[in-house]
Amino acid sequence: MLHLFTGLEFYTGLLLVLALLFVLAYEAINGFHDTANAVATVIYTRAMRAEFAVVMAGVFNFFGVLLGGLSVAYAIVHLLPTDLLLNVSSAHGLAMVFSLLLAAIIWNLGTWYFGIPASSSHTLIGAIIGVGLTNAIVTDSSIVDALNVPKMISIFLSLILSPAIGFVVAGLMIFVLRRYWSGTKKRRRIHLTPAEREKKDGKRKPPFWTRTALIISAIGVSFSHGANDGQKGIGLIMLVLIGVAPAGFVVNMNSSGYDIAKTHDAVVHLQQYYETHKPALNHAIEAAPVSSQINEINEEFHCDSTRTSAVLNQAQTMLSGIQSYDELTPDQRNHMRRLLMCISDTANAVAKLPETSSQDASLLKKLSKDLLYTVEYAPIWIIIAVALALSIGTMFGWKRVAVTIGEKIGKKGMTYAQGVSAQVTAAVSIGVASYTGMPVSTTQVLSSAVAGTAVVDGGGVQSKTIKSIALAWVLTLPISIGLAGGLYWIALLFI
Repeated sequence: MLHLFTGLEFYTGLLLVLALLFVLAYEAINGFHDTANAVATVIYTRAMRAEFAVVMAGVFNFFGVLLGGLSVAYAIVHLLPTDLLLNVSSAHGLAMVFSLLLAAIIWNLGTWYFGIPASSSHTLIGAIIGVGLTNAIVTDSSIVDALNVPKMISIFLSLILSPAIGFVVAGLMIFVLRRYWSGTKKRRRIHLTPAEREKKDGKRKPPFWTRTALIISAIGVSFSHGANDGQKGIGLIMLVLIGVAPAGFVVNMNSSGYDIAKTHDAVVHLQQYYETHKPALNHAIEAAPVSSQINEINEEFHCDSTRTSAVLNQAQTMLSGIQSYDELTPDQRNHMRRLLMCISDTANAVAKLPETSSQDASLLKKLSKDLLYTVEYAPIWIIIAVALALSIGTMFGWKRVAVTIGEKIGKKGMTYAQGVSAQVTAAVSIGVASYTGMPVSTTQVLSSAVAGTAVVDGGGVQSKTIKSIALAWVLTLPISIGLAGGLYWIALLFI
């Protein structure tokens, strides 16, 4: 593994280590900032002691990162403008990552200190937007093109809709439990608070099956949180490594001959598709003038649909007959990544055209996935490092936000039914989002789910707490955009 870092200057290597530590610090803070979401309900319903609950959350966060895949990781990364990702240099890459991470860490620590359940995902996305906008202003490029707008819209929709879904679904679960799980004295126990249970039955712990449901759903929230939030750290580390040590990380150096052949076949099939559908795609992919063809590997690369044919031809030529990326020079590997990302970007754009049939759109998306198989990857040591950072962070500093969720959202104590409903809703929602590539906020989903159960169960919510959470939700995006953008601008002055 260490040979991938050969050729780095001492100063660059030092900054690289610092950048990686920043990413791991962000993940550790994410751990104790968001862990309350998994442990608050089991602690406040007395299903588990706090010490055991946080260890359990840490363990399953770890497994969530290991098994969560990479779809969310690269969904976050591709919020940045394509040209910035294609041409990221060592200095700019470090400035970009340091700025967005520092902004995210500052806001996360501030909201954690005051016990406000703010979203780490929301913060990171705002920071990425701030970097993208600042980059557009500094390079005098269009602000409209400063970000991957379609990706940004889909991520915003998931962030906006997921809390609403959490509120409604958890509220419906409580309604169903109240209506259909209250027929006997034994069943009605699920609607007791721990204090009511102790007063009525003289027992501190929930009934066995209720306790089991609480613990299993808490495990689900922890696993889902690791699968979703852990991927964000993985994506950031890959962004750092690609910018600072491109020779070893722009493509997966462990790719087999079969993997490379799969990529080559995807390029060939796309060429055939564009040729077959040429009349219908003329308005989207036009022939490029000679002056815009690709002449030099080291030139500033811009992904332009008018150069699609030239990009495809060059990618096919470079991939033909190679069994390992070691056969390409570092500059060629860097250029190969640019070509494949550009081809994939164009294929996704064509898939969204109104004249593209649903069957063709599915084919284009599959080919796009095959194209990036050796580009959008993460070495196992990165996944383990992020998993450890998140799980260790999970075991510290959780209490501030847990108190807010457990005591300050509902007007009365949390019932067992509320705890189960909120956790099942959060676990399922976040789990589905993780495996469909949608970054969502664990904090927002679970907080809104707890609020939904409190409203439906008759107790209502504490308006002061809800106002604080809502204010943090509204302010997170503009503050993180401003912080990251300002830090990036300052960093660029010294490059």
